[in-house]
Amino acid sequence: MTKSSNVKTDFVQPILILTVICIVASALLAWINGITKPIIDETEAKIAAEARLEVLPEADDFTQVEVALPDGSFVTEVYKANNGAGYVFMITCNGYGGKNTMNLICGIDGDGKIVASKTLSHAETAGLGSKTTEPDFRNQFVGQDASLAGVDTISGATFSSNYYIEGIQSAFEAFEIVK
Repeated sequence: MTKSSNVKTDFVQPILILTVICIVASALLAWINGITKPIIDETEAKIAAEARLEVLPEADDFTQVEVALPDGSFVTEVYKANNGAGYVFMITCNGYGGKNTMNLICGIDGDGKIVASKTLSHAETAGLGSKTTEPDFRNQFVGQDASLAGVDTISGATFSSNYYIEGIQSAFEAFEIVK
């Protein structure tokens, strides 16, 4: 004997059950996000503050500066040291990994010299473009002015290192506007 198809039990009931499961799961995820978001935001703010002090250690604290940057600038945020030690620039530039895949931070003192720069995140090729994160590359920027005289690219990773240099040049362009 064959069982006849019942629209209610064969189609409607499973759809309703899956819909209820999706609603409950979404509500739980929203509730958990509401609990964890403030913690995540606080942690990210702490990490950002530490990174700013890392590239401009003479600063006591920072105030974000609102500045109108030219189109095409890679600088996303500018912070001024409250004690006049200089500025910190958050940079999102292109990388070999794609558009806007390299996030940098650069500290420039009041005299227009780089104190330090650092890669915060990137999508560069491991072992090649990722060399822009290494001290040998980053340390050549310390003490440099806007000319970046003597800064060399990395052999085998010229795209990544050129993108990094373009990001730092963008920081100097923003420095000229805010100083």
